[in-house]
Amino acid sequence: MSLTAFVTGASGFVGSNLVRELDRQGWRTTVLVRDSSFTGDIEDLPLEIRHGDIVDAASVRAAMPHRVDAVFHVAASTNVWSGNNDAQEKINIDGTRNVMEAAMAAEARRFLHTSSFTTWGFQDGEITENSPRSRNSDWINYVRTKRIAEDLVKQAVSEGRLDAVILNPGHILGPGDRHNWSQMVSMVASGTLPGIPPGGGAFADVREIAKAHIAAFHQGENGAHYLLGGVDVSFAEVIAIVGELLRKPVPRRVTPAWLLRTMAHLGAAVAAFTRKPPRVTPESAAMICHHTQCDSTRAKTVLGYRYTPIRTLVEDTINWMRGAGLLK
Repeated sequence: MSLTAFVTGASGFVGSNLVRELDRQGWRTTVLVRDSSFTGDIEDLPLEIRHGDIVDAASVRAAMPHRVDAVFHVAASTNVWSGNNDAQEKINIDGTRNVMEAAMAAEARRFLHTSSFTTWGFQDGEITENSPRSRNSDWINYVRTKRIAEDLVKQAVSEGRLDAVILNPGHILGPGDRHNWSQMVSMVASGTLPGIPPGGGAFADVREIAKAHIAAFHQGENGAHYLLGGVDVSFAEVIAIVGELLRKPVPRRVTPAWLLRTMAHLGAAVAAFTRKPPRVTPESAAMICHHTQCDSTRAKTVLGYRYTPIRTLVEDTINWMRGAGLLK
């Protein structure tokens, strides 16, 4: 008999790859999508689609099957502009609480929570699951709300109300990327990339992240975190590979961090009047100026997690974007 899954965020980057992998492994999957969501990347899959919104607790409860084997909570707001903070809090904090409570009411076997390696804060050196958390990036609402969402999950686990595993991916590349690093690829393709940020970090393959989520259902320890990193490279190295593959020139010098931060604060001042998000916000500038390294030994050992060579990963991303009509 097939295992059953309930997935939030199934129309997004990680979620669409997850439901595709669930289908490959023979799961029966129900997904929660908003009426306004673009579902073109999953419309070929045999999914049971139920409409609702994670900020609407009643719609989540109505959509979730009783005694579902796994609830994969992938949906989140990745906003990095303070003008959208209120909406982000409702999605990342209240939404997580709603999905958790629905899972407990439905007597789900296991809850898989997708978080981020950013919840450890800005750290020097390589982080592991046992590294102490830093609050030095909590002024970034995305980081703060994702950390609070994790705390909600861990509290329910400690109280014995929920069986859950937390996955913490690094920077993510791969097929299905419409809004993240694909924007940088598009700017290289169009010759509009303004500069190279000085940071870097671990780049993960979204397909391996999807497999790790499913492996966490089977092998993950209740209450445990699993860092899903990848090849550690600078943003300059990634952009150079993109330029080479697209046969497009890219800036040769890294933009100084002080200049990026200055531009970001000027943009934020303008946005305070226009109410339109600037291209670079103080939050995004801080994140792209930092180099975050992480050790994925635990995920490799327990979940069979694997890294993809960065050139292969960038090439696969570009090929998918071409097929999807995102690159002319």
